[in-house]
Amino acid sequence: MKALVYHGPGNKAWEDVPDAHVEEPTDVVVKVDTTTICGTDLHILQGDVAAVTDGRILGHEAVGTVTEVGDAVRGFSVGDRVLVPAITKCGRCEYCQRGMPSHCQTVGGIGWIFGHLIDGTQAEYVRVPYADTSLYAVPGGVSDERAIFLADSLPTGYEVGVLAGNVRPGHTVAVVGAGAVGLSAVLTTGLWGASKVIAIDSNKFRLEKALEFGATDAVEVGPGTVGDVVALTDGLGVDVAIEAVGYPETLLTAASLVRPGGTIANVGVHGTPVELPMQDMWISNVTLTMGLVDTVSIPTLLKMVASGRIPAEKMGTHSFTFDQMDEAYDVFANAAANLALKVVITP
Repeated sequence: MKALVYHGPGNKAWEDVPDAHVEEPTDVVVKVDTTTICGTDLHILQGDVAAVTDGRILGHEAVGTVTEVGDAVRGFSVGDRVLVPAITKCGRCEYCQRGMPSHCQTVGGIGWIFGHLIDGTQAEYVRVPYADTSLYAVPGGVSDERAIFLADSLPTGYEVGVLAGNVRPGHTVAVVGAGAVGLSAVLTTGLWGASKVIAIDSNKFRLEKALEFGATDAVEVGPGTVGDVVALTDGLGVDVAIEAVGYPETLLTAASLVRPGGTIANVGVHGTPVELPMQDMWISNVTLTMGLVDTVSIPTLLKMVASGRIPAEKMGTHSFTFDQMDEAYDVFANAAANLALKVVITP
């Protein structure tokens, strides 16, 4: 089979590899019908994730068809159409039982294993461990292009942003960073009745998309960003500030926007330390949350996508085939210049 293989920082290749096959009784093999690229894949190619070694197949998101089933698998059969999420879970360890499969002990203490600790989904076929507790059946009325973003970006924006931020009816929300995950937060804030959703970004295209996705206001980054947002909230600041970028300055911006008693929900992946003004924050009763997605919200979000309540297909702006994988990576890596949000990759 063909797959996108990592060969060290800055080096990848779409090449022939051994076929994926069932290795454990709880495995299935899935023929990949649709996959996509995540910002984490770009971090891997920059050499930022030391656990990813030479020879690893990249990718951690897919929609596909089951082609082989292990003897212990009971919930899925050959021919089933499934969503392969970014998080794998055994369903039995302490963290899975607590609803935190992002730290599944059975698979190594972190649920993100595809394209990280085992071969991933940017391939013609992928082996899926713990299929019964990890896979999700895709309803017939939900297209691949709608389902694929449920594998990572939508649940990340919803769980680590909206849910962790404790968004409630009537709340005002600021989303700092209108990339794929930030826009996922924008899409799902409405599920909890936010009265005002303010998107903040330096890219005009992303801000336009944020308004299409349900933001009530868009603020372009500049010297007056904080003042502009505070003015939109009657001078009080927002109830919830969602940081969806991962830079010190964007987290500090989020911290400066939240009102007393509010919440800062950090979604962005930070690669450097951030010095927060704790001398000002402590007295304001501010809550700061952060975390890795668990994908436990997928059943709920899948219902919302199936009903049309969440137009997930809007996330995909560019389409490619497997043999255009290099071009897909180039477009996604230069998203601002290419007016790209997420890419959809099919055979």
